[in-house]
Order: sequence, then structure tokens, then C-alpha cells
Amino acid sequence: MLIRTILRGKGTDVATVAPDATVTELLAVLAERNIGAVVVSEDGATITGIVSERDVVRRLADRGAAVLDLPVSAIMTSEVHTCAPEANVDELRRTMTNHRVRHVPVLREGRLAGIVSIGDVVKSTIEELETENEALVGYIHS
Repeated sequence: MLIRTILRGKGTDVATVAPDATVTELLAVLAERNIGAVVVSEDGATITGIVSERDVVRRLADRGAAVLDLPVSAIMTSEVHTCAPEANVDELRRTMTNHRVRHVPVLREGRLAGIVSIGDVVKSTIEELETENEALVGYIHS
């Protein structure tokens, strides 16, 4: 299965925040949209970084409540793993596991085209296995 298949089902909307947004503003976006990560972008189309709930928790543990007033750029991950819509879900699952990332922005010609979470990848794998199982059971019964 390809990443574009996942995007067809979930949509291509990507939550972004500007690098100078505060961590408090970031938390509002995460809570409002019920998501675990946001792409940091100056223009909503290119990637400056990514910031997740994990990033916030780690910095809170290190720096305390003062982190809430910092700009997102102070806590974001700058080296972002990305993929193309044509990428294979199995390959992305390995990348996510090996690099311990839960969210991967999808780029088409250098611009944001969606975002895929580890939950999206697991869901697509389960759906594939269920389809394969149904086909095998049908084959055995016929």
C-alpha cells in the first residue's frame, strides 16, 4: 500500500504553527485538533521543523513551566523525516520504528501534502491483513 492511499482516506489537512508561536499557543492547537504533533512552518507549505507532545513534556521536565512562554522553534525537531505520497507504507513503518518518530509529513514537490501518524500506518496494515485474511478464507471455502 502507498502513502497516498492513507491520505485519500484521512485527508491532506496538516496543522501548522509558525516558529515564533509560543509553546502555550502550540498546546492550544494540539488540544483543539486532538492531535499529537504539529508541523512548524513559516508559510503553511514548507517545513521548518516538527513539534510533538513528547517534545513539550521533555522540555517541561528540563526547564519547568517557563517553557510555555518560549517560541516553538526553541523546542522543535529541526531534522524532520518526510516521505512522498508514492512511498510504501511498509518502508515508512520501518523508518518510523527505527528512528522512533510517530509523525511524518508527506511532501509533494517540496510542499506539504499531508501528514501520516504511526496510528495511520498501523490502521492501514491491519486493514490490509484483514482483506488478505478474507481472501484466504474465501479461497479455502470455495
